[in-house]
Amino acid sequence: MIDIQRCPHRLDLDGSDLHAESAALRAAGPAARIELPGGVTGWSLTDPALIKRLLTDPRISRDASRHWTADLAGEVPADWPLRMWTDVRNALTAYGPDHARLRRLIGPAFSARRVRALAPEIERITAGLLDRLAAHPEGEVVDLRAEFIWVLPLMVANTLLGVPEEIHDAFRSTIGRTFETGATPEEAVRNAEAVYVQLALLAKAKREEPGDDVTTALVQARDEETGGGLDERELLDNLLLLVGAGHETTVNLIGSTIAQLAADPQQLDQLKADPARWPDAVEETLRHQPPVANILARFPVEDVHDEPTGLTFVRGDLLVVNFLAAGRDPALHGEDAARYDHTRPTRRDHLSFGHGVHYCLGAELARLESRIALAALFERFPCLTLAVPADELRPLPSFISNGPRELPVLLHGRA
Repeated sequence: MIDIQRCPHRLDLDGSDLHAESAALRAAGPAARIELPGGVTGWSLTDPALIKRLLTDPRISRDASRHWTADLAGEVPADWPLRMWTDVRNALTAYGPDHARLRRLIGPAFSARRVRALAPEIERITAGLLDRLAAHPEGEVVDLRAEFIWVLPLMVANTLLGVPEEIHDAFRSTIGRTFETGATPEEAVRNAEAVYVQLALLAKAKREEPGDDVTTALVQARDEETGGGLDERELLDNLLLLVGAGHETTVNLIGSTIAQLAADPQQLDQLKADPARWPDAVEETLRHQPPVANILARFPVEDVHDEPTGLTFVRGDLLVVNFLAAGRDPALHGEDAARYDHTRPTRRDHLSFGHGVHYCLGAELARLESRIALAALFERFPCLTLAVPADELRPLPSFISNGPRELPVLLHGRA
């Protein structure tokens, strides 16, 4: 049982029991004081209504370079291990006109038309990966995350971004390590340096061989040096955003849905009997197991008093949105909010893709990939089952990224 009597509560950076920690923080009130690495303090926002109010309040910024008073005062170490989440300059962290400018540049890549046009390619990639899975001998334990769940969104993201094949693996594995929130300061610095090497290689490749892809469009916006373009740091940081958000979250969404349904034959049978309900399963996973459990960071640009809760957030306070706590809020989802149920009336009432001006541009692409992957997987392997008890699945070593670290399955069920 997680005890948060210590105030502020020191977050478990390895995310060893995110659900217990989030439930305890939620029980402490609509927002609770927390401590991050290096003694950095802030608030964990757990109440869905409070989160919505703050995420639509123009006095709440994501720009640490302008509005995080502790960092501006030199109180946060230069090698703070979570700097990759606060120092980046992209559409996720920009505030005001800068956010509008960057979102205009990225937005067309995720238009409804462009996302729909990706469906045939997603189906093709999915079918090819399922063919490879089918080559495993019956009875062999397969890590579905490594061989299917991790690969599909990677190949889709690479298609969208135009990542050259020769840097696929190093590109994604390096950026993926930014989600390992238990890293030491030294490890975090080394990984940040490696990330920017990979991003620079991608930008260089697209300058030399432009294509019909998002990276080329962003490189051209940078190199044309128009008033609405990008500087080099913004170019690389927006590529980082697109890769990290476009891959990690979708992997977790698909993996958590499969883990839940493989352990719940009754709900799985209902979905296989009515494939039109797969979108409901995806939405319930987004509520029940948000792919991002917590997200850094937001900062009031002035003192903000929230009348319904009586809480005041002081200018420069670090705010962490706890999507996992909000998704299982019993006041919104009922006393059985911790139970997965794809028929739940409130399954779509989640905040897992954010809210307000920072709502995730890639939300519909993640939903599309998940629906296609789940329907095709269980059609091809209708007897798929977990090879270990569900409670033995290991979580990712992160308090940000939420999903199974491996997913050992028997594709054809138990003999």
